[in-house]
Amino acid sequence: MPDNPHRFSLEAILAVTRDRVAALQVRAGELERTARNAAAVRPFPTGTQGTVGVIAEVKRRSPSQGTIRRDLDPVGHAQAYARGGAVAVSVLTDGPHFGGSIEDLRRVAAAVPLPALRKDFVIHEAQIHEARAAGASAVLLIVRVLETGRLRALANAVRAWGMVPLIEVHAARELDDALAAGPGILGVNARDLDTFTVDLRGAEQLIARIPDGVPVVAESGIETRADVERFAAAGADFVLVGTSLARHEDPENAVRGLGGVKRTTGGRS
Repeated sequence: MPDNPHRFSLEAILAVTRDRVAALQVRAGELERTARNAAAVRPFPTGTQGTVGVIAEVKRRSPSQGTIRRDLDPVGHAQAYARGGAVAVSVLTDGPHFGGSIEDLRRVAAAVPLPALRKDFVIHEAQIHEARAAGASAVLLIVRVLETGRLRALANAVRAWGMVPLIEVHAARELDDALAAGPGILGVNARDLDTFTVDLRGAEQLIARIPDGVPVVAESGIETRADVERFAAAGADFVLVGTSLARHEDPENAVRGLGGVKRTTGGRS
């Protein structure tokens, strides 16, 4: 894939995703059987602790950043994240745009004692079955790409398979739909998936609108301990950190440097 970080639009990414889903549907029965026979789901953290939990991401590239780390070993990186104190691992499973695969998720879930999040553009139940079969504990659902009824149906399907739906919003207008779908965790993405630009201040303001009883993870643009402190002050319970950890030569200490930030309720209602 050419290394051009602004070459892709959200619609182009979804078009490829629809093709991938069509291929998966051919194997629907097989995927469901494998999912039923999978090992017990490892609990994904949803309760709030005294400090902000770090969800560390396995990520080779992205449309916004281009190549991050071409030679990344997902298992080695995830094991380092675990040693560094991460509470969960996020695994990109989109191949064309992020360089990931469902095999990355399967290998990480089998080798690392942390719960794993399947991070992808999930639009169909077959992807949920695939996630469960691969050992996922949680599945990302993005409000921006799902119609209201579809979002609720997929969130229910994730829960029915014993996993946690991490429902992601970027704009205030998406918040009601996300809350109505019953997120196990509500993700606030500072990155606009239409433009790939990051707005940390906008994310802070959106977190403040989320009821205090709903666990919140801040996503995108987080690189330093000061960034974690910033989102802790806004009321985040977790941070999901990808690019800065994936490219780091010492991911264990990089995670450790982000951990231990005291959680507050911030300005949340």
